[in-house]
Amino acid sequence: MRDQTHLRLLRAYRRLPTWARRRVVRTVSPSYTVGAMCFIERADGRLLLVRHTYRRRWGVPGGLVKKGEDIADGARREVFEEVGLDVELTSEPRVVVEPEPQRVDVIYRARPADGADPDAVAPASAEIVETRWFDQHALPELQHETAAAFVALARAER
Repeated sequence: MRDQTHLRLLRAYRRLPTWARRRVVRTVSPSYTVGAMCFIERADGRLLLVRHTYRRRWGVPGGLVKKGEDIADGARREVFEEVGLDVELTSEPRVVVEPEPQRVDVIYRARPADGADPDAVAPASAEIVETRWFDQHALPELQHETAAAFVALARAER
């Protein structure tokens, strides 16, 4: 009985125009939020971390990508909104998929853009409490998402 119902639904689906099939798929498929984050390294090798008002641990600048926004543009926009720094992305994106919160994080390595002053970095958003450049061998306790992203970068660069 169940197989017959499934078969009838597939036949009906096949008759739908392409736009309607896409709408059906989007309606019944799980949706994920997409975020972008940047591991920003300055010339002396220090890494920029931020502390959010709503988190105890440190993380890298980043946030949600807007609908229709290019992910690389979203990464640069989030960094500028959070810490007022223009950056140049220096790596291919790496992806971390978190099925439980249904989140996809796109991770980039970056450096301050030409003409940008890394020493002038400061919270530029109400959600950021503190910014600091850390030696990569003496990092503070990291947010879960930042730690997972760090591991993804390390694996990709082996």
